[in-house]
Amino acid sequence: MPRHRQTLRLPRQSLTQTLALLVLLGMAAFALIGPSGIWAWTRNAHALERNNREIARLTALRDRLRNRVNLLDPHHADPDLVGELLHRDMNVAHPDDIILPRK
Repeated sequence: MPRHRQTLRLPRQSLTQTLALLVLLGMAAFALIGPSGIWAWTRNAHALERNNREIARLTALRDRLRNRVNLLDPHHADPDLVGELLHRDMNVAHPDDIILPRK
């Protein structure tokens, strides 16, 4: 009889070990590909880098636009910029202006 009990315990131990191994493999897979896994971290790092580049580009654009708005302030507009806009947008020229055509 002891041998019979031993053969009954062996499949239970084997089943328990197999289940434990499957649980550990599942946890390892979740650690790799889960929402906070290693692959998610690399995707998030790339997205962060891309977003930082976009923020830098938009900040530079905002600064250029802010400068242009300041130059066009009605109380103290930059005469060179006003003249450039008049020439370009309204085809206005002074009689003494020399106009060079674009190629």
